Amino acid sequence: MIIGLDVGGTHTDAVLISSTGIEKKIKVPTDPDDLFKSVLSGFTRLIDDIDPKQVERVVISTTLTTNAIVQQTMEPVGMIVSAGPGIDPEFFRTGEHYYPVAGSINHRGREKAPVNEIQIKDIAKKLKKAGVEYVGVVSKFCVRNPSHEILIKRILNKYFKKVFLGHHVSGNLNFPRRIATTHLNAAVFSLHKSFFEAVENSLEKMGLTVPIQILKADGGTMTLESSMDFPGQTVLSGPAASIMGAIPHAPKGQDAIVLDIGGTTTDIAFLVDRAPILEPVGIQRGQYKSLIRSLRTDSKGIGGDSVLRVDHGQLIIGPDRKGPAMAFGGPVPTPTDALVVLGLMDQGDREKAAQGIHEIAEQLGLTDLEAAEMIFKRCCSIILKKTFEMIDQINSKPVYTVHEFLEGYKLSPEKILILGGPSEYFAKKIEELYQIETLAVPESSVANAIGAACARTTCEVSLNADTEQGIVTAHEEDFAEPISKTFSEDDLIETAYGLLKEKAVNSGADAENLDEVEVVEFQQFNIVRNFSPKGKIFRTKIQLKPGLIKGYDTVLQSS
Repeated sequence: MIIGLDVGGTHTDAVLISSTGIEKKIKVPTDPDDLFKSVLSGFTRLIDDIDPKQVERVVISTTLTTNAIVQQTMEPVGMIVSAGPGIDPEFFRTGEHYYPVAGSINHRGREKAPVNEIQIKDIAKKLKKAGVEYVGVVSKFCVRNPSHEILIKRILNKYFKKVFLGHHVSGNLNFPRRIATTHLNAAVFSLHKSFFEAVENSLEKMGLTVPIQILKADGGTMTLESSMDFPGQTVLSGPAASIMGAIPHAPKGQDAIVLDIGGTTTDIAFLVDRAPILEPVGIQRGQYKSLIRSLRTDSKGIGGDSVLRVDHGQLIIGPDRKGPAMAFGGPVPTPTDALVVLGLMDQGDREKAAQGIHEIAEQLGLTDLEAAEMIFKRCCSIILKKTFEMIDQINSKPVYTVHEFLEGYKLSPEKILILGGPSEYFAKKIEELYQIETLAVPESSVANAIGAACARTTCEVSLNADTEQGIVTAHEEDFAEPISKTFSEDDLIETAYGLLKEKAVNSGADAENLDEVEVVEFQQFNIVRNFSPKGKIFRTKIQLKPGLIKGYDTVLQSS
């Protein structure tokens, strides 16, 4: 059996799944001030009557790091940045404790100016005095030669609890995004570590000793241990869980919209022939443009518990939430109350819901039913307006899915898949209003937890070979080996596959189940000097594709 748990803004959902179906599903309120309590409550209720030894896999999707970034509750961290000549690194400042330093590596990986070790020691003492415990280090061309980062880390190790290096972030070149990503990893590390170690210890006390997997923003999983080196990858794992839960119900050979309508927000994403659209460069959240690989998603501050108000005769929905609907004991009217008044929902206190909607109706000069219908239609319109704006944005650039780059492709959805508690009601109304086939995903109230449970491990490896310099490197993986002048494309791919397999197994993948590997990028350049060939440069990126684990296909299709 496997467990999936997804921490949403309003509810924490958990499912226990066997090869024959869903054995148990739980939904508990999320306490944003104590996510650990929410997670523990979900697990406790889920496994209170089963033998923990039957559980083979646990995957958690959480809003922990996303909330820390949005709410700016991250710990202050130090950043040491080595840029060399060119653009001023001050343009990419991440905070108070940010230090550009001497030292330079060029685009071929050759040192042009050395590290000033005395300067680094002086900065370390300043950061230590300021109470900083975690530091990030980024050199501009570290993916070509990480020696400066490694030297600086060696100096810093005796001063700080953990030092994060830029060349571990990604094999892609992008200095500003590498700085932001390294900073995010350092800033959320302490929170991530304490939270998940507490979860792991609590589950062990329950007898659940299976290794914990964490859902990443790209819809894949990694082990808790591997997440400690890159906690930033858990940003936006919630929307990723929704997308993975929708995939089995998407039409083959067509485009589809995925809407996860929660209590606070609606998450929006897209599928092309069941493949999620990818954010090709990396996530942007707030001021941070990162290299964190992610599925393309966006959120709109509207959900079942959004606050309803009238301002100058205009109906306003959200984006704030002040608790549950009045039908469920909340203080203000919400779209959920409108559903109760319309008779679409038979749960909750109808009298309380009617009281809240009546207040809105009076201000709009409508009957209660007219106001409730207006609220429902307006919710659908706001969500779809945001959705079609996203489609226009996506179609203005080349489309990337997790499987391929689609040159000239135009997204044209023919189906909408809806998840979340009120999905059944919204599906009918949206199809009626927009004449687009709309499906409330089976088990839609916990489909995100199902998606998390069944997501398979993903990872990628970037490899560079330079036959003139006689070296092949994947500095992101701390890998470098000498090569001969005859090193070929086949040698490159074989080396990359070996590294990917090792990384995948360390991240929690089954060594016997690595058949979903693909080359996503390959480049070859001839090195010519004085009209004479001197060697070749090869670059490739291969990945273990996001997707769903085997053995649960029947469950996913029927769930």
